[in-house]
Amino acid sequence: MFFTYLRRELRRRRKAALVVASGLALGIALVIVVTSVSAGMTQAQGKVLQSLYGLGTDMTVTKAQTPPGEGGAAARPRFRFDAKGEDDANADAAQSRDIVMPQGFQTLDAATVGKVSAQNGVAKAVGGLSLQVMKVDGQFRRGEFKRAEGGATAAKPGASAGGAGGGGAGGPGGTVQGGGADFDVNSFTVYGTDVTQPDLGPLTTSKITSGRGFQVGESEAAVAVVDSAYAKQNKLAVDSELTVKSAKFKVIGIATADSGDAAANVYLPLKQAQTLAETPDKVTTVYVQAKDSQGLASVKAAIQNNVPDTTVTTSADLADTVSGSLSTAASLASTVGTWLSYAVLLAAFLVAGLLTSSAVSRRVREFGTLKALGWKSGRVTRQVAGEALVNGLLGGVLGIGLGLGAAYAITAVSPTLTAQLASGGGHGGGHGGRMAAGGFGGPARQAAGKALDVALTAPVSLATIGLAVALAVAGGLIAGGFGGWRASRLRPADALRRVE
Repeated sequence: MFFTYLRRELRRRRKAALVVASGLALGIALVIVVTSVSAGMTQAQGKVLQSLYGLGTDMTVTKAQTPPGEGGAAARPRFRFDAKGEDDANADAAQSRDIVMPQGFQTLDAATVGKVSAQNGVAKAVGGLSLQVMKVDGQFRRGEFKRAEGGATAAKPGASAGGAGGGGAGGPGGTVQGGGADFDVNSFTVYGTDVTQPDLGPLTTSKITSGRGFQVGESEAAVAVVDSAYAKQNKLAVDSELTVKSAKFKVIGIATADSGDAAANVYLPLKQAQTLAETPDKVTTVYVQAKDSQGLASVKAAIQNNVPDTTVTTSADLADTVSGSLSTAASLASTVGTWLSYAVLLAAFLVAGLLTSSAVSRRVREFGTLKALGWKSGRVTRQVAGEALVNGLLGGVLGIGLGLGAAYAITAVSPTLTAQLASGGGHGGGHGGRMAAGGFGGPARQAAGKALDVALTAPVSLATIGLAVALAVAGGLIAGGFGGWRASRLRPADALRRVE
C-alpha cells in the first residue's frame, strides 16, 4: 500500500517533484564540481612540488641557517688568474677558471642521511649535493702607449689592465690606448645524485629520452646525465664530453623534465660532485620518503628532535610558497567556491522543504480523509517523508549527472594554470654575461623563482559520489521533515471542512 500510494502521488505531481529535485540537483552538482576542482588543485600543486624535490619525496632535510655574523656563511666566490710577466709571450693568452660551490644551503655531513633513515616513520632517505658552477673565460689585452708629440707608438709593458678605450694616462707626454679585459661568465647547476638509490631525489622528475641513466656501480665513474634543454643549448649529445673544473665527463644520457624546468642542468654521481666542490662526505639535502603520508607531522618532529642543526621542510610547508594563478584559483576554490556551494545547497534544502510543506497544505482534504478512514498521523508522516525522500534521491541522481558532466568538461578543456615557486637556487641553464674591465656587465643569472605551467583537472572520487548521495538523502529527509510535521498537525474535522 505504501509504495502503491507513493508511486501514484509522484506521478500525479510530476511538476512539483521535478522542481524539488532540480533545486537539490543544482546544489549537489555545485558541491561535486567544487570538491573535484579542489582535488585537482591539490594534484596540480603536488606536481609543482615534485618538480622541485622529486617524485616520492615527502620532505627534505637541510642544514639550519647560521645567523649572520657567526661565521657560518659560505665564502663568496673568488676568481684568481695567473699573473704574466712583462716579457711573457703569452701575456695576452686566453684564461679560464671554474668555481664550484654548494648551491643555496650549507652542507651536512653525509652521516646525517643514516641518522634520518633511522627515525621512526622514515621509509627511505637519500642524500644529494646541489652545486652552482661559475665558469669565466676570456683574456687580458695589453694597451699601446702613444706619445703626445706624435712619436713612435710602442706597447707599454704591463699595461694589460690599463684604460680600456684610451682612458688611462701613460705618463708625461703620452697615453695608453686599447687593452683591457674581456671575459665571458657562464653559470649552470650540477646535482650530485646517489646512484645506488635512483628512485628518490630530483632526477626522478625527469625521464631519460636518449641514452641511459646511472647504474649502481657507477658511484665513482666519470659519467654525466644532462638535461635536454641544456644539452641542446650547448650542443651536447650521448657520448659527448663535458668538462667541469678541468674534469672530463662522458655524457651517457639526456633527461627531459616531466613538467617545467629541470632540477639541474647536469647530473653527476654524488662522489664526483663532492670531489668537484672539494666537499668530501658532504651533502646539501636529504630527501625523505615516509612510510605513511598521513604521519608526516610526527616524522618531521622526530627528525627535528633527534637530528640537531637541521631544517625539515614538508610539502605542506612548501605549498605556502606557491603563487601565481594556481594559488589564486586554489584560494577561490577553497573559500569562495566552498561557501558558495554550501549556500546554494542550504538554499536548495530550504526550498525543497518549503515546497514540500506547501504541497502538504494543498493536500489538507486528502490527508484529512485518510485520517478519517483510520490512518494514523505517523503513517501520514511516513508517506509524506517517503515522497520527499524519493524526490531527494531523484535530485541526487540529476546532481551527480550534472556534476560529473561539469567535471569531465573541465578535465577535457584542462585550463592551464601558472605556478611561481620562490627559490634561492639558480637554474641558470647556461645564461651568462660579459665581464668588462670595469666590472660585471651582466653577471651570471640567479633565478629568483621557478615558473611552471600545470594543466588543471577535476577528478571525481568515490568519496565525492558518496557525499552527493548523502546530501541527496539529507535533502529528502529535511524536506520530508517539514512536510511530515505539517501533515501530522492536521485534524480530520478541520480538514474535512476545507475545500482543496
